[in-house]
Amino acid sequence: MAARGTEGKRRPADDLAARILDAALALAGEAGWSQLRLSAVAARLGISLSDILHHYRDKDAVADALFRRAWEAMLSAPPDGLAELPMVGRLHLLLMRWFDALAPHRAVAGQMLADKLYPSHPHHWAPLIFNLSRTIHWLLDAAGDESGGRRRQLVEIGLTGIFLATLRVWARDDSEGQTRTRDFLSRRLEAGDRLLAGGHPRGTGRQSGGANSKPSI
Repeated sequence: MAARGTEGKRRPADDLAARILDAALALAGEAGWSQLRLSAVAARLGISLSDILHHYRDKDAVADALFRRAWEAMLSAPPDGLAELPMVGRLHLLLMRWFDALAPHRAVAGQMLADKLYPSHPHHWAPLIFNLSRTIHWLLDAAGDESGGRRRQLVEIGLTGIFLATLRVWARDDSEGQTRTRDFLSRRLEAGDRLLAGGHPRGTGRQSGGANSKPSI
């Protein structure tokens, strides 16, 4: 099922923004993200830098647009049966949507993140942290998280750690179908599930699945 608003008809302005991003990704794939200049993107598309500024305030905003595509992939219409999966299964499916969306541009995405963390770019650090938090919040919302209070805080902290650890594996994953990333994520989610559940076996002393279960990550 296609996600409304991402696969439907685009306005001309949206098309140009997408073309700018695609051209930037192609050029960065050739020479590296750090060597990319927006003037080269404008030249490739036959537009002006002012046209790019209309959509992106700077090169970092172009990078953000790629990661927004990953958000959109993660949050697109859920497959049938998602609500029947245990929480670990829902989280795995949704997070792999994020990683799969970026897989064609894995090297460039890694370079983008490194650029954001560069010591001379402190103005990028706070937005990066906020976007990490938003990623986890969107993930939990899409997975049907209904927890709150202290438990919700623990879930968010645990998932943030799992996401960052998986991101490091994904950045170097050359396995077919991202098998290494999928397996690593599955193991980490299962371990987090057991840890937060206090070591109780599945189905003992807590809910183990279903649409209204509490996340145990």
